[in-house]
Amino acid sequence: MFYPVSAFIAYRYAKSSKSSQTSFVSFINRFSVAGIALGLMALIIVVSVMNGLEGQLKQRVLGIVPHIEITKTPTVSPQSQSAMTVDALSKTPIKGVVASMAYRETEAVVQSRSDLRGVQVHGVEPGVMLEHTLVANHMEQGRFNDLVEGSFSAIIGRALAIKLDARVGDRLRVMVAGASVYTPFGRMPSQRLVTIVGVFDMGSQMDDKVMYMNLKDVNRLMRDPKGNGQSLRLFLNDAFNYLAVVDHLTDTMGVSVSTIRTWRERQGPLFDAVKMEKNMMTLMLLLIIAVAAFNIVSALVMVVTEKQGDIAVLQTQGMLPGTVMWIFVLNGLFNGIKGAGIGLILGVVITLQLNNILDLIGSPLALAADGSGLPVEMDAVQIAGIALLSLLLCVLASVYPARKAMKIAPSQALQNE
Repeated sequence: MFYPVSAFIAYRYAKSSKSSQTSFVSFINRFSVAGIALGLMALIIVVSVMNGLEGQLKQRVLGIVPHIEITKTPTVSPQSQSAMTVDALSKTPIKGVVASMAYRETEAVVQSRSDLRGVQVHGVEPGVMLEHTLVANHMEQGRFNDLVEGSFSAIIGRALAIKLDARVGDRLRVMVAGASVYTPFGRMPSQRLVTIVGVFDMGSQMDDKVMYMNLKDVNRLMRDPKGNGQSLRLFLNDAFNYLAVVDHLTDTMGVSVSTIRTWRERQGPLFDAVKMEKNMMTLMLLLIIAVAAFNIVSALVMVVTEKQGDIAVLQTQGMLPGTVMWIFVLNGLFNGIKGAGIGLILGVVITLQLNNILDLIGSPLALAADGSGLPVEMDAVQIAGIALLSLLLCVLASVYPARKAMKIAPSQALQNE
């Protein structure tokens, strides 16, 4: 098989180990290869774990918080165009939206026999919640179908149940200041006794802040039995794709931006912090790979110094300076391929067996939603991009010694030969 002469010579130089000087150069080469491999392995493991944790956070938090909520402003009458647009949205298919339902949310105070807590009361349609929300898959007791209209029943999180010392079958007093009325005794909030019919456990920071009730019951609690103040909740197949849906609503369907609320308004800073931490960890490990890659510079400079006579002979036989340059660029690339290949294999294998390794060393972590271990999510495109970036760093590190070799003058190099 035909090989370019520059690749053939570069491969021979990469395998050469004759003199003591070359042995030292080989040691530097092996050191840089090991550094690239370890850096790439660590980067694959860290990025995969960060992806898994971000996915768990996305599932736990955004499984409770509405992805997109379209509200009706209080100044708009039911016969207005804006109100009709909101009603029509529930019957109009939108790309990226898997379901929609009438929805109402209000802040309330919940009182049990032993404690008092502030919560967000979500008025929902049980059938839609049962089919399209992750909370329905994390019910410890009860189910959403138990939220029967007129029963004033509620589903709460396990964390809230522990704080209130309440369980299924207990009754809680729900007080809503937003629907208060003035009486001879002063301003009195709207209040009702509700019965706990279910408990969910998402393992989220929202578990102790949310209470689910039937939408009709929440409307009555808010003294709005016709539901004029309710909104429309959209369920997205990917909550991170909310901007495309918002642009479609505003540009194509004419929905006012002021009536749209997204999960970013509530949980955006949390996910921004996670993304920044992930990016900083990636940058730090890429710098480790860069340091290892630029060790190739010192190794190749020594190779160029050692091989000056060979380079001069090749030039006198007609080899072009560009070909000489490619010999050493490819030499550095071969080191990068070895390091990236080893790091890629070790990174993927260790990532797949990470939980088993943690169990073996006696440090298991139960951070997954089902408590099975550390959540890991490998992205093939992301891993391939990291490996290619490592190779690019190796090539860039090889440019300086390669240009130095290209500029060697044969007459001066052969003086001492």
